Amino acid sequence: MTSGAGASDGVASGAGASGGVASGAGASRGVASAAGALGALGGGGAEGLGAAAEVLRLLAERGESLAVAESLTGGLVAAEITSVPGASRVFRGSVTSYATELKRDVLGVDGTLLAERGAVDPEVARQMATGVRRVLGADWGIATTGVAGPDEQDGRPVGTVFVAVDGPETGIARPETAGERPGAAVARPEAGGAGFARSRKVAELRLNGDRSEIRRESVRSVLELLLEQLLSERAENERAQDTEQNGGF
Repeated sequence: MTSGAGASDGVASGAGASGGVASGAGASRGVASAAGALGALGGGGAEGLGAAAEVLRLLAERGESLAVAESLTGGLVAAEITSVPGASRVFRGSVTSYATELKRDVLGVDGTLLAERGAVDPEVARQMATGVRRVLGADWGIATTGVAGPDEQDGRPVGTVFVAVDGPETGIARPETAGERPGAAVARPEAGGAGFARSRKVAELRLNGDRSEIRRESVRSVLELLLEQLLSERAENERAQDTEQNGGF
């Protein structure tokens, strides 16, 4: 459902405070890789486990919890998660911060940032994910903000959506530029102990369709972004264990 010139170039852009943003087709390929991995695990959507169920399964295995901050999706992400039996073992809850001031007052998004850039912004999405993780006491936070239509918002066209993931340190030490897969949403290490990387991603989506289609695709994309991060960390952990068992080779 991505479209437009920006959607075709797949260029990752803007690190800095936002922790890196993948835009257009690049972001789509990033979340699509999670969908592909999900298919290999047994399918997706109505015919398989689905991203929400697989996310919950992986987090339960890790003993970790999840919280959601939503704007344009208005509770649909939480509804998708809680449709999975046993979600309460992992899911802490959600904040539907539809009004801009709630992003500031409840989630702790910087007020100056909101005033200068508006609510549809990659750094706003990142701070929403970080804020809901903190407010609800979860290991992981995910967030959605964007323009579902029918009108533009804050100078952003309809279909512009930012989805974000914020989580704990990965436990795997690596330099800042290592381990980035071309076309994927970029996760940059944040300040933390012993150079460990912080699990943090922001992706820009450019979506076609009517209001309901944009909202549904946003739900799918944020869950698949989190799923991609979890699968990536699992693969890294497995590689690290193999290296250790082989004496560092």
